[in-house]
Amino acid sequence: MKEAMLYEKIEDKKVRCGLCNHRCIILPSKRGICGVRENQEGTLYSLVYERLVSANIDPIEKKPFFNFYPGTQSYSISTVGCNFRCLHCQNYEISQMPKDRKGMITGDAVKAEEIVEAAEKAGCKSIAYTYTEPTIFFEYAYDTAMLASKKGIKNVFVTNGYMTKEALTLIKPYLDAANVDLKFFDEKTHQKICGAKVSHVLDTIKLMHELNIWVEVTTLIIPTLNDSDDELKQIAEFVYSVGPEIPWHVSAFYPTYKLTDKPRTPAATLKKARKIGFDAGLRYVYTGNILGDEGEDTLCYNCKTLLIDRHGYDILKYNIKDNRCPKCNTIVDGRGMEEFKK
Repeated sequence: MKEAMLYEKIEDKKVRCGLCNHRCIILPSKRGICGVRENQEGTLYSLVYERLVSANIDPIEKKPFFNFYPGTQSYSISTVGCNFRCLHCQNYEISQMPKDRKGMITGDAVKAEEIVEAAEKAGCKSIAYTYTEPTIFFEYAYDTAMLASKKGIKNVFVTNGYMTKEALTLIKPYLDAANVDLKFFDEKTHQKICGAKVSHVLDTIKLMHELNIWVEVTTLIIPTLNDSDDELKQIAEFVYSVGPEIPWHVSAFYPTYKLTDKPRTPAATLKKARKIGFDAGLRYVYTGNILGDEGEDTLCYNCKTLLIDRHGYDILKYNIKDNRCPKCNTIVDGRGMEEFKK
């Protein structure tokens, strides 16, 4: 265990957590909504510090990041726990473990230094804090990210965007990029399906952009819940209002966990969403979970020249020179776009 960051002690040995926007008030011997931060006699502890439940080497495109050091590998890690209760969670076995299994916490004892060493040895360009919500293992992520930065390794969050301004500001010096799940735009649906307010997610996306953290946004499109033209247009227009250069990934849903009464997302719906994104003025809109679709490719937003030809997570052709479109010389938005090596 490790004493938590970002909390305050209040009356009667209660504490108020300031890590995510739930801002839980936690009584002695109780945990916050995330299930991994516990008040012990008026001191808040992280129960998942250096308790690694998953570690894999993934293509950065799997996160997904398409405009951040494309073609590189990312050392991907997580602990158990999450501050959302998404009915359709694809990693519910670990994200919802404390809730579904009577407070169970599991994971291997792995130090932050060991994670950075493993990433460096594997030749990974970045470390991705992913699979579950990285905010809930903030202390672990913070210590790892700080060490990784000293080694020249980038740090990326795959996140629901529910961290507080204080948390984001604290880790900002070491956080290079984030892919934020913007699951729904309708507040009631977001609250019903995820157990959280979408307004805080929108604020995080805006703040990340202001802090010069590279942002990509992902929306998992679920039939009848967020696939209407109006909702997709609202999401696209919001992303555009923050920055037209922000890539928007629209991905296909499949039934899982507690949301099994909805069908898989048709490819036609993703193609519709992609068009809505482009019509809203976004420069990069990508489709996910439909292998071989042209929506995986990166195009020059100015002249529509094919810049990156993808098949799944593989790059078949890379047509960017000196960070520019070779045809019209337009700068390609992103980070590390000029560093691609086959």
